Amino acid sequence: MTTSLSPILVSRLEKAAADNGFDQVLEPEGSFLVVASTQCSLRVWLGAFGDAVFLAAFSQQNVTRALGEYGTPMVAPMPKGAAGGRAVPDVPALHRLLRRAFQLSKALPNGLLHTFEKKVAALPKTTEAERLVVQRVGQDLFRDGLLDFWEGRCAVTGLAVPALLRASHIKPWADCETDAERLDVYNGLLLAPHLDAAFDRGFITVRDDGAIVVSDALDSDARAVLGLDVPLRVRALHDGHRAYLPWHRERVFAGGSK
Repeated sequence: MTTSLSPILVSRLEKAAADNGFDQVLEPEGSFLVVASTQCSLRVWLGAFGDAVFLAAFSQQNVTRALGEYGTPMVAPMPKGAAGGRAVPDVPALHRLLRRAFQLSKALPNGLLHTFEKKVAALPKTTEAERLVVQRVGQDLFRDGLLDFWEGRCAVTGLAVPALLRASHIKPWADCETDAERLDVYNGLLLAPHLDAAFDRGFITVRDDGAIVVSDALDSDARAVLGLDVPLRVRALHDGHRAYLPWHRERVFAGGSK
């Protein structure tokens, strides 16, 4: 059984939630504090076992699946409506878990699309100039989504200078058939500028295991200058990315292998 929420414990949980994007406190459910956010659609149930284990259950299955590296699976009885949960050993770990859940809820499929649809609903789309404005809104949202998903770091090098990072579509914006594809965070990689340019021009691609493959069109000198003469890998690749990567390998990649 989870611990009854004392005023001190409630205060600690509420602070952890508020500090990481969950700015709404809802009616408690049993021994769980319930929080939500005005910036995403995720609902979170927070609880504890004593003072040593903190619990967080989440309403979205896709968020729960993407939190595998944070804590351990929650084994306590799930609150009604929760898709899954994680247990963490201390308050700093709870902060990290909640922050990541908040980022994922905003970025994962449908989250960006819903935000885009709201932002452009009243915008005119008749002329080419008007359509370009709508496209820019979508591209800015897509970049924000990738920054959230990859936590502000290059998916390959780990470079953590957001101003330098580029939002690379795996299947390009113009080739996507729907806005859902264009704004699918899994249809993108957050890359350092030189990797973005190489990926966009087909000089590199990504295998399903995350390994970077370099085209034979780049000679050894060019590879060395670009840092492509050593094995590189995309970290934290998901099945959602693997749905788009074959398109890039078949339609964009210049061919050959490392």
